[in-house]
Amino acid sequence: MEIVKTIKQVRAAVSDARKAGKKIGLVPTMGALHSGHVSLIDRAVADCDFVVVSIFVNPTQFGPNEDFDKYPRDLDADAGVCQKAGVDVIFAPGASEMYPSENITWVSVEKITDPLCGAGRPGHFRGVTTVCTKLFNIVLPDAAFFGQKDAQQAIVIKRMVADLNMPLDIVVCPTVRQEDGLALSSRNKYLSDAERKDALLISKALKACDKAIAGGENDAEKLLNLMKDILGSGAVDIEYLSIADAATLENVLKIEGQVLVAIAVRVGKTRLIDNILVDLNK
Repeated sequence: MEIVKTIKQVRAAVSDARKAGKKIGLVPTMGALHSGHVSLIDRAVADCDFVVVSIFVNPTQFGPNEDFDKYPRDLDADAGVCQKAGVDVIFAPGASEMYPSENITWVSVEKITDPLCGAGRPGHFRGVTTVCTKLFNIVLPDAAFFGQKDAQQAIVIKRMVADLNMPLDIVVCPTVRQEDGLALSSRNKYLSDAERKDALLISKALKACDKAIAGGENDAEKLLNLMKDILGSGAVDIEYLSIADAATLENVLKIEGQVLVAIAVRVGKTRLIDNILVDLNK
């Protein structure tokens, strides 16, 4: 496994692999790798012949009062995870490599970036779509792998790739959870023991919603109130609760077809998101 830090180096490595007829997979990450990331890498290794993991804490997707400076960074630990998982190349650029001068060109996806996380994090998805476009142009992967936990991000990236005719597949992999239901996140490291206990209310609320829908409840307002009551039983500050069309992310009144049930909260100072997809067409 190689660890490279320049665009020239990663392009050379990928070029050699492509000349050998290998299918290229990319797993874009911000590091602090955990079992959720490993599930993406495992899928990439299974589907592709040559896997690149990018590790880059992208400053353009953080707001001025967010956790960019304290976001966990440990390249040595991440390299160990990648080595064990069978990654071929880690691309770990610095900010000056990705943004060598003032960035005045941006990629913006409209409408589906407005609700959910987009409402409370202005500019976030512009940063995400721009850095992903840069990574896609640098690595030129045949497939890129994202997690369902960041559902809105995955939906936005898939739409961007479709609208701009980018020649790659976007593969969305299931959310990985700990045994008690908490979705794996690099930000879980911020939680105290008491906060982690309250964070379990997120998956509990989603599970209750899923069960109610399976039992025939299709009124979105009643389902939202059910989740709100569960979250309200702990020290959880709700940022949003949403039941939305899984393609447009527009809120629905009745559960029909495929919907995204999404939650964003703050537990202490830590912002956590989670979601489930419910498909009544199955």
